[in-house]
Amino acid sequence: MARSSSSGGGSIWPWLAWAVVIFLADQFTKVLILGYYKLGDATYITSFFNVVRAHNTGAAFSFLANAGGWQRWAFTGIGLAAAIFIIWQLRAHPGQKLFSFSLSSILGGAIGNVVDRMQHGYVVDFLDFHLSGRPFPAFNIADSAITIGAICLILDELLGEAVEIAHSPFHRV
Repeated sequence: MARSSSSGGGSIWPWLAWAVVIFLADQFTKVLILGYYKLGDATYITSFFNVVRAHNTGAAFSFLANAGGWQRWAFTGIGLAAAIFIIWQLRAHPGQKLFSFSLSSILGGAIGNVVDRMQHGYVVDFLDFHLSGRPFPAFNIADSAITIGAICLILDELLGEAVEIAHSPFHRV
């Protein structure tokens, strides 16, 4: 969570620029996949990785993919609400580099997937990893950015807790 002690001294613009870079990379790769692949097409790259075209109407790992259509608008609304909250947090804490990197990565990915849902009714996935015949659900650049952002957000919280403990009057050296 953001710490107020180091929140000043920065600008929101580099973080928004990072979110735009993620968004553009995500959308560009999806345009390529939609232009060159039909649904279900796959290109073998390595023994553990393929490029595919998959459509995900659900959430992460196709959660609620067969829910009947309402999830399109629910996930779009959740994504937009998250974007508003993230921008508010970035404005409040632009000087916290890891925190802001985390949130802007999540922002770029969330907006990328929201645009897919609004434009197509599904999210375009194309990165397909598998190990020993066990497939991992296909995903995209936006999903990767959201995952990296979430991991960094947890790391930011753990590092912040460690600093607070180290500066606690009850901490023994």
